[in-house]
Amino acid sequence: MAASTAHFQLLQILVLSLTIPIISTPVVTASPPPVKAAYWPSWLTNFPPSAIDTTLFTHVLYAFLMPTTTYKFQIPASTAQHLSNFTTTLRRKNPPLKTLYSIGGGGTDSHLFARMASNWKSRQAFITSSIQTARRFGFDGMDLDWEFPENPTDMQNLGVLFTEWRRAIVHEARTTRRAPLLLTAAVYFSVDFFLDETYRKFPVWSINQNLDWINAMCYDYHGSWDTSRTGAHAALYDRNSNISTSYGLRSWIKAGLLKSKLVMGLPLYGKTWVLKDPNSHEIGSDAVAVGPGDDGVLTYVQIEEFNKKNGAKIEHDIDTVSTYSYVGSVWIGYDDAISATLKIQFAQGLGIRGYFFWALGSDSEWRISTQASRAWILGE
Repeated sequence: MAASTAHFQLLQILVLSLTIPIISTPVVTASPPPVKAAYWPSWLTNFPPSAIDTTLFTHVLYAFLMPTTTYKFQIPASTAQHLSNFTTTLRRKNPPLKTLYSIGGGGTDSHLFARMASNWKSRQAFITSSIQTARRFGFDGMDLDWEFPENPTDMQNLGVLFTEWRRAIVHEARTTRRAPLLLTAAVYFSVDFFLDETYRKFPVWSINQNLDWINAMCYDYHGSWDTSRTGAHAALYDRNSNISTSYGLRSWIKAGLLKSKLVMGLPLYGKTWVLKDPNSHEIGSDAVAVGPGDDGVLTYVQIEEFNKKNGAKIEHDIDTVSTYSYVGSVWIGYDDAISATLKIQFAQGLGIRGYFFWALGSDSEWRISTQASRAWILGE
């Protein structure tokens, strides 16, 4: 059901009425302090670290570094300068801000991580090199973005990797008398891969014991792999399936993950389709192809430009808590400041640790990032 206006207070009341009956815990202050994080894609040439508004975030993650086939990080001179500039710039702009570097990313070799995690010697080589890299370039921690462990054995080995990684971090901190490095991981939106033929589940026991938190990637539920219908690719709710942020976050909690270890992902981009019938433009309407953008993806900056240039109609959908726009045959599903804020309120109602964005450089004049940061503060 699309809202007829974009009036924030009305949407707020409606979404809270949806969450109250099913949230069993009251709004509480996350302890330790909340996480307001964002990933910075290192390949962005037009958005340097100096352009980041560091007042809006508690943590910024450098994306990405990748180990070699020896499971060690070999950093070329040009990248080394890039890394040093990243941490130095952000520390100078906002000293309390923490920086991490993320390892892997979508499209990288999952089998490399699987081989590394399967053997004690290769795990140690990877762990030692990762800690040395963090210290060398002044990072406060590391984030593992292994997309994704492919079977139960991989998941078991991932749990062992986290245990040994944390042990090494503690040992290094005691030896050097420095603060322990942070250790996080980017993970699937759900605790298990219930949609895949090969069922597997993340090692919650190890995450609770060894990670500071996980970044649940609550987006990409729909996209170019299904051109037959439009979809809210970061839907908070889905009446027809478990492919939603509310289901994913609750699945982690139900599996025993500490709420203080759970961080919700928010996208700063949208997915596009070409409608079969321009007069049928709801979420789930028939489509025939991907729309504008690289493989049907537009950043929030590009979406705002497209909407303004083409006079697109903007709707806020209460059922999914998402935003979409359409003009002619083009349909775009995304989050704006309103829908993102409602998700922030849901996350706080659930009592989890915070949120993160993928990715910096995609917001439009910091509209969504600013509103999200203010919303979390207001709820504390």
